[in-house]
Amino acid sequence: MRRVRACLRWSAWAVVLLVGVGGLALVLTARPVRSDLYPPRGDDAAVPVLLVDHGYHVGLIVPLSRIGAVAAATGSPALGDLAARFAGADWLEIGWGDEAFYRLAPTLGDVRIGMALSALAGLDDGSVLHVFAFSGDPRRVFAAGDVVGLTLGERGFERLARGVASAFALSPGGRPETLGPGLYGASLFYRATGRYSLLNVCNHWVAERLAEAGVPASPLPATLSRSLMMELRWRAGAQ
Repeated sequence: MRRVRACLRWSAWAVVLLVGVGGLALVLTARPVRSDLYPPRGDDAAVPVLLVDHGYHVGLIVPLSRIGAVAAATGSPALGDLAARFAGADWLEIGWGDEAFYRLAPTLGDVRIGMALSALAGLDDGSVLHVFAFSGDPRRVFAAGDVVGLTLGERGFERLARGVASAFALSPGGRPETLGPGLYGASLFYRATGRYSLLNVCNHWVAERLAEAGVPASPLPATLSRSLMMELRWRAGAQ
């Protein structure tokens, strides 16, 4: 009995230590709100942005009309391509990730241990962007997912859109490179910049874009899709 009690005591202390270290890491890595950008002030035009949790991956949903406006203002070839190619749609859902992982494992059930370990170890060279164009209510289109919404200001959204544009790998001719059909509906894969790893997963990419817009989206919670969505609800007021 003494050994059992000692084991339970050490186990309890280990849990307390892990929780304490995790809490400290969360506090130390938490990104602050950029109050000059978020929430938008009265004179800053409101732009709706949504996030959808697919189970382990969060997609960023943005209005195509605003992408077109930023493309016209900045001359971005990547954003210009999206505005022209998907003209007529209301929204774009955009995600970034490891090429093999993203294209071969669209759902959690498709994930294989070897594939996941290779991607998380940063051993894969390629990364991709997945862009899906659609119209209608995003919450109806993604009824099977967890969807939350934020309201950005025009300045914050432009910063977010510039961050999205920077993730497209451009050809020598200065155009984004398509890699074929995407996972569902009117979607495409694009060649992307950046290397996927445990320290730079798909949800970190989404959190970074939101942080550029002033939203408090931190790297530690963004390691998992559910905790990223929890932080957005808790700290950013996502609905």
